[in-house]
Amino acid sequence: MNAEARDYWQRAQKAIQTASTLADVDPDAAASRAYYAAFYGVSALFANEGRSFQKHAALEAAVHRDLVRSGRWSAELGAGFSWLVTMRSTADYGGGTHASAADATMAVNKAGDILDAVRQAFAEAPPD
Repeated sequence: MNAEARDYWQRAQKAIQTASTLADVDPDAAASRAYYAAFYGVSALFANEGRSFQKHAALEAAVHRDLVRSGRWSAELGAGFSWLVTMRSTADYGGGTHASAADATMAVNKAGDILDAVRQAFAEAPPD
């Protein structure tokens, strides 16, 4: 794993831990951190392949184009990533709309599934 990928992976691990801790007490923050766990995890995967993205939408498009459509990931994982994108938008910018505790728990679970898929994609297991 290259240095950039390792840094993203470490960020992903911290974000998922934070999301898990906050799920019951601050669902908006937990949902946002769960998205970032997935974001950093996928960024680690692509960084290890020498690729990076400047925009969140470009990363989401790459998930569907390069991971789901290519058969590396299931459609369910791709849909989970997109759901996290939407949930992050609600959690961070929703105005009067907020993530519920159930949403936060689901976000943590979906992010965990994505991190598991990233972990499996590495030839050598990334550090925990």
